[in-house]
Amino acid sequence: MATAVGPIVGKKAPDFELPATGDKTIRLSALKGQQVILYFYPKDSTPGCTLEGQNFRDSQKKFDKIATVVLGISRDSLRSHENFKAREGFDFDLLSDSEEAACIAYDVIKEKNMYGKKVMGVERSTFLIDKAGVLRQEWRKVKVDGHVEEVLAAATALSKG
Repeated sequence: MATAVGPIVGKKAPDFELPATGDKTIRLSALKGQQVILYFYPKDSTPGCTLEGQNFRDSQKKFDKIATVVLGISRDSLRSHENFKAREGFDFDLLSDSEEAACIAYDVIKEKNMYGKKVMGVERSTFLIDKAGVLRQEWRKVKVDGHVEEVLAAATALSKG
């Protein structure tokens, strides 16, 4: 069985179309002309994922100033996403990847150790895509503390050319 390679920095980011909060369907290629932050996270309403989402929410105006779209992606259902988004006041969309199409394309499904058992789950990862749809930077095995500030700095530098 071939192993997933995932996206390559400097190459076109893998396209996808997923259902999103607010009764939308989002296709990555339709966002051309804007920078995009894709952040993959394991599960709605868990402590780390909530804090990460809150940090993106709290920086949303700064991302807006540099014309950068923030999208959160997990395998949770749209219903779970809608509840999570409403409870936390997120002003960006959450995409449901229940079929794992985007997760596989971005190679974020990894073996994890949960309470002594090996399970396959989403590895917290973030991708910065430029206005032409090219992957410019990726963060793998993300630690929440300080992460959004680092992503914002990279997106700001990219927006200045």
